[in-house]
Amino acid sequence: MRGLGTLINVVAVVAGSSLGAVLGGRLPGRVRDIVTDGLGLLTFVLGISMAVKTQSFMIVMASIFLGGIVGELLRIERALERLGDYFQARLAASSSTFSTGFVTASLVFCVGPMAILGSIDDGLRGNVQLLVVKSVLDGFAALAFATTLGWGVGLSALSVFVYQGSLTVAAGFVARVLSEPMITEMTATGGLLVLAIGLRLLHLREVKVANLLPALFFAPALVALVDAVRGLL
Repeated sequence: MRGLGTLINVVAVVAGSSLGAVLGGRLPGRVRDIVTDGLGLLTFVLGISMAVKTQSFMIVMASIFLGGIVGELLRIERALERLGDYFQARLAASSSTFSTGFVTASLVFCVGPMAILGSIDDGLRGNVQLLVVKSVLDGFAALAFATTLGWGVGLSALSVFVYQGSLTVAAGFVARVLSEPMITEMTATGGLLVLAIGLRLLHLREVKVANLLPALFFAPALVALVDAVRGLL
């Protein structure tokens, strides 16, 4: 069922924010830290399991290189950070705690590579593994936010539903024009990006994952190019 991952994410945000608003600051920070470390390990392994499905290492390598160059030139990671800073300053700086909780949580849960990668994987293959990992992370983050920002954090579940749901639906339409080899290499390339997210969660390396996102578009394009060249030979 495509879209299930987003629904799980929405439930996790609502549950986490509700629990956080009720508990206040009584949850030890070390509990959140150990859960994040565990999810970092799981994300790392999930990325490897996706990456090894490639049938053409050269296509994945070229996609990462080309995607990284384009992403770095476009400075996608910085653009996302500035977008978040802009909305934070415009919508939450001088408003109520409720609004601050809504805006802050919405940005944290939506502006990030994991939301994009997970939604695309859900739409392309109906695979919710990455969004399930994200849901647990968001649930604990919502709990932490709600202890100080209150019930407004829970409303960010609506942002998650609209944003990730739209990406999943769009990916579902795109899947109709992609061949199986294209989806395979796109998934393997995405696996490397997921692996990089695991590195960030474990505080091993701050990879600019967003700057690598164009690699997801290069992977199917390169498969199509290789197929076209083979057809001419």
